[in-house]
Amino acid sequence: MIRRTWIALVSCLLLGATVFAQQPAQGGGAATDGFVPLGSLPPGEGLPAAPFLIGSYAFFLVLMLFYLWTIWRRLSKVEKEMRELARRQGGAAR
Repeated sequence: MIRRTWIALVSCLLLGATVFAQQPAQGGGAATDGFVPLGSLPPGEGLPAAPFLIGSYAFFLVLMLFYLWTIWRRLSKVEKEMRELARRQGGAAR
C-alpha cells in the first residue's frame, strides 16, 4: 500500500514538473509573442546542436559497450562454472 502511494506521488510530481516546464514565461517581449525565425536572431542567441548530439551518442555508445562487457564477463563465468560442474559430474559417474 505504501509502495503504491509512493509511486502515485512520484508520478504526480514528475507530471507536474513537465506541465510547469511547458508554461510560457510571464511578461511581454518579442520571444513570447510567437515564432521568431532563426535568421532574425542575433548571432549569440543560437546554440550549436552538433556537440550535444555527438556527446550524447558517444555517452550512450560507451554505456552500451560497458553493459555488453559486463554481460560477456558474467556469461564467461557461468560457462566456466558449467564446465567445472560437468567435470565433477563426469568424474563421479565413473
